[in-house]
Amino acid sequence: MKADAFAARVRAGERWAQERVAPGAWTILRVDGRGFSRLTAEAFEKPCDPRFHRCLRAVSRALMEQLQGSFAYAQSDEVSLLLPPDSGGFGRRVEKLASLAAGLASAVFTQEAGVLGAFDGRVWEGSRAEDVVDYLRWRQADALRCSLSNACYWTLRHAGLSARAAGAELEGASAGDKRALLAAHGVRLDALPAWQRRGVGLRWIRTLRPAEGGVVERRRLIVDERLPTGASFSRYLERVLEPETV
Repeated sequence: MKADAFAARVRAGERWAQERVAPGAWTILRVDGRGFSRLTAEAFEKPCDPRFHRCLRAVSRALMEQLQGSFAYAQSDEVSLLLPPDSGGFGRRVEKLASLAAGLASAVFTQEAGVLGAFDGRVWEGSRAEDVVDYLRWRQADALRCSLSNACYWTLRHAGLSARAAGAELEGASAGDKRALLAAHGVRLDALPAWQRRGVGLRWIRTLRPAEGGVVERRRLIVDERLPTGASFSRYLERVLEPETV
């Protein structure tokens, strides 16, 4: 059997998606840590270790640089990387984008943290800029909800409750109940660092600099650690979708 025919016969057994992101669509690659509840309990301080935050920032930066992202939003143990509508990397193949994002995130996190950390990946597609804003607002809402629950849980643990008792205390509690619990223990949620409550954003700023014969454009990656929320976050994202030049 000829080599090409042999390779084609064996390759036919591969199972992978042929799906591609639609032309002109916005794309978000989201990577999530696998088993990170146990990993953070074993290798990081609780409730929010700044070292873990630095590792997630490093993951976000690598995704932005290596996969040509236009914006990244990081919170908890996840990063959402935005690709612009004209992005054509890897033929816009869904399985390729998801696997590369997850592999890169896993490698960078493991290198930065010094412990094995694995991420899975998924691909989201949106036809309008408004869809992107809605998606990222959804992820920030998750960050806000989780940070409130996390603050309550560790407030109870530090007050002497066991993990089981603290979990039972918060079972079915509303956001208002949780805020009241924090107030009763003298804890101010808004006193926590903004990155713990709202996540962080990474974006490019394009700068124009004089050069021989004209000007040159350069990009600089900046990290926003004090993101707004609600309608202000929507306006922030709308500006991000139109890259700034200074």
